[in-house]
Amino acid sequence: MSKQESMDELFTDFDGTFDGVLARVIPVAANYTSEWAGSAARYDCRVKVRYNKELMAQLEEGMMLAVKNFRGQSKLSLQKDLERYTVMVVAKIWPLHYGLGGVSDSHYFPLQMEVIEQALPDWDTDDQATMMIHLDAIPINYDMIVDSSDKIEFKKGFSYPLVGGKVHVINMETVDLIYNGKVKDALGFRKKASTADPRKDPRIGLLRMFMESGKEIPIYVDLTKLVRYHFGVFSFTGGGKSNLLANLFRRILYHQKDTKLVIFDVSCEYPFLLCDVFADPSIPSRIILEDEATTADDFARTIVKPRDFEEDPKANDALKAIFDKGRVSFYNLPLAQVPTYADIMDEIQDLRSDSAGKPTYVQAIDQVAAMVQGWMESWSKKDGDEVDEKFIDAYQEAAEAAITEFSVSEKANLHAWSKTRGKLKDALRRARDAPKKGMTAKEITNLIRGKERVVCLSIADPDTLRDLVIRLTGSALRYRKRSFEIKPQILFVFDEAQEFIPSNATGLTINCSRAVETLLRQGRKYGLGGAIATQRIAYVNTNIMQQLHTFFVGTLPRPYDRTVVSSSFQIDLSILDKTLEFPPGSWLLSSYIATGLDSVPIFVRADNSEDVLREHIQSLK
Repeated sequence: MSKQESMDELFTDFDGTFDGVLARVIPVAANYTSEWAGSAARYDCRVKVRYNKELMAQLEEGMMLAVKNFRGQSKLSLQKDLERYTVMVVAKIWPLHYGLGGVSDSHYFPLQMEVIEQALPDWDTDDQATMMIHLDAIPINYDMIVDSSDKIEFKKGFSYPLVGGKVHVINMETVDLIYNGKVKDALGFRKKASTADPRKDPRIGLLRMFMESGKEIPIYVDLTKLVRYHFGVFSFTGGGKSNLLANLFRRILYHQKDTKLVIFDVSCEYPFLLCDVFADPSIPSRIILEDEATTADDFARTIVKPRDFEEDPKANDALKAIFDKGRVSFYNLPLAQVPTYADIMDEIQDLRSDSAGKPTYVQAIDQVAAMVQGWMESWSKKDGDEVDEKFIDAYQEAAEAAITEFSVSEKANLHAWSKTRGKLKDALRRARDAPKKGMTAKEITNLIRGKERVVCLSIADPDTLRDLVIRLTGSALRYRKRSFEIKPQILFVFDEAQEFIPSNATGLTINCSRAVETLLRQGRKYGLGGAIATQRIAYVNTNIMQQLHTFFVGTLPRPYDRTVVSSSFQIDLSILDKTLEFPPGSWLLSSYIATGLDSVPIFVRADNSEDVLREHIQSLK
């Protein structure tokens, strides 16, 4: 095969219209003046392309360019007959007109208008003497290496490109191989044809590049790694966060048979967004409401629907079908929470932290902790088990004995604490006398460990949901640590994440934020993942943001939000600024682990979840 034939298989020139060269490589100084200054690429590459009106219509930001680099000129590369290209992503595109370039605001006004008006007809020609296309491209820190047999390899690292070298646009077949080859192998998906049907195809959508030419390239992510290593979805109101999440959930459930979902739904919208899933007899699921719904109509009234379905009379039929299957319950909010042994140990640990500067107090606390551990071993108690009256008596006796032995002052908080442990019996009595309706936190925990693959907690009260976040995530993590299990994978979903993990938390929210942070820090070792979705990324706990390995960014109008994304995920601000032009359903996807190339920004258009809902609703009798 000739070199020209080899290049034709890797690159496209848009039917001979693309003819470009690398004009400049500009070093960009890193900005370390602020924590949120953002991460800039080390180089900005300027590409000049001969003007063609049809080409101007087909070029898209996000397209991948390749230009030969200095490492490809080395003796070793020449001996092995290797071609080595620096790969870049197009960040900006604009046409240049020679006549307009000479117009200045200081020129005579009629002259300015005359030149500008005369330039208009030129755009409809292919006059390359007076017009040019200018591209700004950002290196993605990968080299594409092509051997003599046209085998492609990507090597991490930046190589300085040859200024003046011919620039190539990587064609859709090569792009498909780059982004989807390894991922489809990991998914076990071998079909060449692509469809938006989530049952038949695990794709998440289409690449935005080449769409103007009428061609479609699907995009896939490694669903196992997406779940296990956590992901985030960030966009302004109306950007399609919930729509994207619903589509991702369908792909996970249909194509990952050993994965479960626990959705903390403060907006009460997922029972409808996933109504086809909840009605599917092959996917055991449960919806837990804040209050009891005694009829299907009660249930339908509590659920929020997308705007396009609010006036659809059949929309409520989809919710009634779920209710009739017996998949709707409600949370039994206890008058008093019965503490578990894990709660007791957490309480003791907090006391120890507060007494860190008083060695004798710490010794007293450690003695009580040893008693609790000994009791659990003697009676075979687990962290998640609730305490009983017999334990409370022994607990108070041990606390008072330790206070006496180590001469703790009567004025100390620790002394008062020791004298009030018996009050825990009051919580036991109130819980015992409470009505036995709905599901308790312990029963929900058992649901998650059982056969159910989806547990959706649609509760509008944030404090109730925060308390459940603390209990359910802590219980899941403790159980996995003790049992050394990593399957089935469980994805905990925090939509409207600013309600659970705000940057300036107070009260119960502090404990909730800590619980989510602990889950994301430790969970991936035990098959527990997290999904974070919010419209104001700047308001959430940045320690949690650092744990996310994959992210989807939609339109974020506020510059501060974009700089937080840039700093957290090491992506250039010029790429992020492109998201300002995105319509709902379009996303910037990047991942350290779940895409074909790590940490490479990808512009995608997600499949529309509402199409699936319409099809499901129309199928109802």
